[in-house]
Amino acid sequence: MMVLDGGMVPAALPTVHPTAAIRGDGRPTPEFRKRLRQIPSWRNALSVVGVWVQIAAIVAAAWWSAWTLPLGILLMGRAHAQLASLMHEAAHRLLFANRPANDVVGRWLLGYPSFTPTDAYRRVHMAHHRDEFGPNEPDIPLYAGYPIPADSFRRKMIRDATGRTGLKLMRSMLGN
Repeated sequence: MMVLDGGMVPAALPTVHPTAAIRGDGRPTPEFRKRLRQIPSWRNALSVVGVWVQIAAIVAAAWWSAWTLPLGILLMGRAHAQLASLMHEAAHRLLFANRPANDVVGRWLLGYPSFTPTDAYRRVHMAHHRDEFGPNEPDIPLYAGYPIPADSFRRKMIRDATGRTGLKLMRSMLGN
């Protein structure tokens, strides 16, 4: 049983039952780790192209009729999240096996369009991985207060749904 000790770090780790893929200490076996570390460059390239095709279709549909604009705004939020997710993989240099391709696509097709400088994100994100949940974890302010009460969750959802959070973030990004 996993017990959370007042935060997101478990006080006791769950029992791991070894399998062909996972060792008793919870780490992957060398064979499974090798499979996990293979980068499917062509599949990832299709994901990048797919996001951009989706963005083009959303813009075309929203341009076509004012009635499709609200749906386009919602779907564009989804596309933005997909760009950021793929940029995260590029920051880890896991999007393409070819490092220059990984960095160029990560910067120009994923990072900048999602208002994220990939190289700066990479530096901060790697600091997070060096000390996950440790005393020098840079992301602690992002999730230190979780879980949150229901009324706080409701306020956050209202701010997000009305665009106030987005405007605040956009002002901050444009100011930088």
